[in-house]
Amino acid sequence: SLPAKLINGGIAGLIGVTCVFPIDLAKTRLQNQQNGQRMYTSMSDCLIKTIRSEGYFGMYRGAAVNLTLVTPEKAIKLAANDFFRHHLSKDGKKLTLLREMLAGCGAGTCQVIVTTPMEMLKIQLQDAGRIAAQKKLMAAQAQLSSSSVAGAAEPAVETRTTAMQITRELLRSKGIAGLYKGLGATLLRDVPFSIVYFPLFANLNKLGQKDPNVKAPFYVSFLSGCVAGSTAAVAVNPCDVIKTRLQSLQRGVNEDTYSGILDCTK
Repeated sequence: SLPAKLINGGIAGLIGVTCVFPIDLAKTRLQNQQNGQRMYTSMSDCLIKTIRSEGYFGMYRGAAVNLTLVTPEKAIKLAANDFFRHHLSKDGKKLTLLREMLAGCGAGTCQVIVTTPMEMLKIQLQDAGRIAAQKKLMAAQAQLSSSSVAGAAEPAVETRTTAMQITRELLRSKGIAGLYKGLGATLLRDVPFSIVYFPLFANLNKLGQKDPNVKAPFYVSFLSGCVAGSTAAVAVNPCDVIKTRLQSLQRGVNEDTYSGILDCTK
């Protein structure tokens, strides 16, 4: 039933966010840093420096936004995929690969209603620590170079903002469109992801079914999800970098700004 699918999607989303959020934070910070202004050399370096400067819970900055919105996002995504698969199947017959991809396309298109504002807010909170660390480093370097001069630069103090503050400011200055900045880039990422992920997962999962009427074992579904998710994520990673940079409202020192998808790609 639809309520069961929504509940399943919500629970799966909550567990997923809790498990991988620190990796997602490292991804955002690594994607946003540019040549000449690099704070981190790798994912492990980013996580170690985050723990040292912001504590263990610093790795979960922005998690509250995801935990709040991931339930409707995953529920919409999974329910929409099932909805389109059901309506694209002819008399219960097996879906062709093209129809499976169309169902995934529909699911990816539906989910951006929630994904875009969720990612927008999450990215601001996740990247704030990187920008603050960069400012502190620049201030420390300036202080060392001018230590003999009176009135040396004071170390930068990070002022933490919340998701509600960012939301209110965006709504006040730009209206609802402010929360949907990067919508095109989000579609460019999520639609191809779902086109690859859902058909690949369904077909890999079927390989573990001994009988068409019997569900595949848990380990088969788990491994199928890992392979399908990894393949889809690698395929759309360039689009994810573009989306992350377009949705970032604050920039580090001497970092570029972008006017759109093509400008960012160049």
